[in-house]
Amino acid sequence: MYGRDVLSGDWRRPKRGQIPTVPAEPDLVVEDAEGRFCGAVVACDKEAVTLEDRFGRRRVFPLAPAGFLLDGRPVTLVRPAAAPQGPKRSASGSIAVDGLRAQVAKESRIYVEGIHDASLVEKIWGHDLRVEGVVVEYLEGVDDLPAIVAEFAPEQGRRLGVLVDHLVPGSKESRIAAQVSGDHVLVVGHPYVDIWQAVKPSALGIPAWPSVPRGIPWKEGVIAALGWRMDPQEAWRHILGRVRTFTDLEPELLGRVEELIDFVTEPD
Repeated sequence: MYGRDVLSGDWRRPKRGQIPTVPAEPDLVVEDAEGRFCGAVVACDKEAVTLEDRFGRRRVFPLAPAGFLLDGRPVTLVRPAAAPQGPKRSASGSIAVDGLRAQVAKESRIYVEGIHDASLVEKIWGHDLRVEGVVVEYLEGVDDLPAIVAEFAPEQGRRLGVLVDHLVPGSKESRIAAQVSGDHVLVVGHPYVDIWQAVKPSALGIPAWPSVPRGIPWKEGVIAALGWRMDPQEAWRHILGRVRTFTDLEPELLGRVEELIDFVTEPD
């Protein structure tokens, strides 16, 4: 009447079908199941997938069931179907380069404020940055930017581009940017309090980003207002997982990142 014993067998193992299958498309960013290596797909055959991290290091992993994490969740990667005819577009909208081998990194760099900024830039512009040989690093805030710029020692052929949150007139960020800007340093920014706001609300299925009263940490205030039962790291994985292409981001961010890429790759 009730079928077989529900406690028989290995009940801790996820049931068949619970782990989604995802094609290992080029530039898909995943982690290995143990979270020790994160990179973009650069090659895939019927048995293994090759990942390349933002430093150009590559590792080969077998296409094992539930062998990878996508936006923090287990997935099974499979060999993608044959590519359609016509030019393929990267997440940023540029024409994708088939069989790309990342260039040796240029001396020029792009710095962003935090790890969330870096992961969003990688997801949308990772292909373009590997084509150009540009590395993105994060600052963990802009207070120490003058010292970081001095240590980097920008010069001809060694440019530095910096993306800053909440770069509006009269702000602390604008005063710091004015101290370091020069012929070989470009500081640009978006008007949002945090990079989260650069993701369009429509991508998340919400009408708008909530307003957070002064005195309340912005991320925690957003999570509470939206009724999400998760910490900021989990919330960011949820947000990033909803971003697929440049169309999911606000123009104020798109234009600034494209400007930085042009700056650090333009011949002096």
